[in-house]
Amino acid sequence: VAPAQVIYDFSAEPGNNELTVREGETVTVLNQNVGGGWIEAQNSRGESGLVPEDYLQVSVCLFITDYTPKQYVGPVWLYPQSPLDCVVADPKKGSKMYGLKSYIEYQVTPNTTNRPVNHRYKHFDWLYERLLEKFGSAIPIPSLPDKQVTGRFEEEFIKMRMERLQGWMCRMCRHPVVSNSDVFQLFLTYRDEKEWKTGKRRAEKDECVGPMVFSTIDPEAPELDIIEVEQKCELFSRFTKEMDDGVKDLLNVGNIHWKRCTGPLRKEYQKIGKAFQNLSSVFNTSGYTGEATLTDALTAAGKTYEEISQIVAEQPRKDLHFLMETNNEYKGLLGCFPDTIGVHKAAIEKVREGDKMVAAGKITTQDKGTMAKRISIMCYSLQAEMNHFHSNRIYDYNRVMQLYLEEQIRFYETVRGGKRVGSIKW
Repeated sequence: VAPAQVIYDFSAEPGNNELTVREGETVTVLNQNVGGGWIEAQNSRGESGLVPEDYLQVSVCLFITDYTPKQYVGPVWLYPQSPLDCVVADPKKGSKMYGLKSYIEYQVTPNTTNRPVNHRYKHFDWLYERLLEKFGSAIPIPSLPDKQVTGRFEEEFIKMRMERLQGWMCRMCRHPVVSNSDVFQLFLTYRDEKEWKTGKRRAEKDECVGPMVFSTIDPEAPELDIIEVEQKCELFSRFTKEMDDGVKDLLNVGNIHWKRCTGPLRKEYQKIGKAFQNLSSVFNTSGYTGEATLTDALTAAGKTYEEISQIVAEQPRKDLHFLMETNNEYKGLLGCFPDTIGVHKAAIEKVREGDKMVAAGKITTQDKGTMAKRISIMCYSLQAEMNHFHSNRIYDYNRVMQLYLEEQIRFYETVRGGKRVGSIKW
């Protein structure tokens, strides 16, 4: 359920379950998933029916969580009961212009329809640009995986890009505002080329972008204390800066460790294994009775170290890979916050200048009140985004650290004497 502003008059036709609405009226959206370009809405008199979706500007709702003061987290976005999710899979090579231009196309399947749609990287890039233009002032939109000029059709690169596109899409699906937007729904659910092109043109003409998106947010709560919000904003700004430093440090250490596992460390284990086997060969030439037990053990130890070298080289792909990918995602996300926070700081500064502007006759007292209300809405939005970020951060790092440590345990159990490493008898 969300409020919506009527932007055009609409007269219902009898017998079609439609609702008559007038420009400027506020209605309550009951169902946005009716389909066919319709939305089910209810007016202030309790009458309900269908209204063309293009005739309404649906607000983004916030609600205040009812926590005790100790647990209070402030405003949060209104999350759907059934979270959106999607799968990016089945990359296929395609071509056009009689084979002169090739590309990779991915299948994207949302859990709402279970019907796959096909998209190239440039379509993902188009979606990113639209989301950034529309929501960038209020919501951090992380960049897509980098473009690549050479090696685009190599199997390893395609797999890596697909994984990163999957991660990016999952993050967008988990955001209740982004995932419910028309442009994101178009990307996931278009039915044919005509609908895709028509939807693209409509999205590119959308005028409710940038700071205008705050006009669609309805906190349904009293105005916030600007000083308190500024303090929270400053605290969050410091936190994201320090987290950004920590994430970059972990990425740097992780890259060094990965290279060491696949390079010097692997070779060290191989050298130790070779040295044991060489010594075993020397002992075999002694001709002394009873040598076999020792030489067999030395040979087994040498082969074990060679197996360990292979396990060490493969291990980063099993555990460090997921930790690094998560940190790469957050590196991109954290890089967006300075701009988002900057918009709010500039707005707060504008409110502070309100009294001077009134005294100078540049604005009226009523204008100042309107300005303060808009800033309050922006503050609600920022705090909702801060809470969204923290809840996702805790979930993501709990999940990836559990996976990392479980794989580390398996690694040491294998080295100690699991299935892949032979036992040695002395």
